Amino acid sequence: MSAFTLERDGVLISGEEVGEGQAIVLLHGLTATRRYVVMGSRALERAGMRVISYDARGHGRSAPARARGEYGYEHLAGDLHALLEHAGVSRAILAGASMGAHTAVRYALEHPERVAALALITPAFEPERGAGEGAFDHWDELARALREEGVEGFVRAYELDALPERWRATVQTVLRQRMGAHEHPGAVADALEAVPRSRPFGDMHELAAIGVPAVVVASRDEADPEHPLAVGERYARAIAGARLVVEPEEDPPRSPIAWQGGQLSAVLLELASHVRT
Repeated sequence: MSAFTLERDGVLISGEEVGEGQAIVLLHGLTATRRYVVMGSRALERAGMRVISYDARGHGRSAPARARGEYGYEHLAGDLHALLEHAGVSRAILAGASMGAHTAVRYALEHPERVAALALITPAFEPERGAGEGAFDHWDELARALREEGVEGFVRAYELDALPERWRATVQTVLRQRMGAHEHPGAVADALEAVPRSRPFGDMHELAAIGVPAVVVASRDEADPEHPLAVGERYARAIAGARLVVEPEEDPPRSPIAWQGGQLSAVLLELASHVRT
């Protein structure tokens, strides 16, 4: 494994890569780090892929943005472009979770020639959703709690009681682990305010322009209500030929595929098999 640091517009981005072969870039979600895409699974590099992962600006080991508002998708997509340039990758598979999925979509629309395939994991952005009064209250409260009370304040503000009891302990443990991995928690708080207010694209019809192999990995609402299954289904319908993957509906319910690094890696490897070399 090789660690790297790259600079873009005065912001230091921390990442790592491992393996050789077709390049796949892993993009994590808001408040997560690069570990939280395939959850430590090594299946991708063992199958002969070059796996590149990095911490988004202000997250993990990456430095904060120069200003509190510079966490929008125009900045996140610009960081991704700088990463591909730094790594010497002309075309890559992009696999992004939540914020990372929206970043990947924006980049694929802006630079289609640089994207070999697209894996969108639990997307949540809906262009039609308004920005009216109260639209960002939850995010702003999480940011306030993180700034003033640290990780435990963030966990309390997360509203775990809204989840079914069977998932609360797991989500609470993961929240504490990933929030404790940030070197600049104040920057994560800034991102919590900026990212939800940013728009990665303007209209769902724009996704019809994506012409590469694509998969959408969605989760059922019981386990992950912040990433509605209906939204994942919309993305899969909007992208021509995209495959929708979701865990079976069973009783008791299974953990989402997005939480299972090995299962998610299998989905990504299947997607990679459709990439033209």
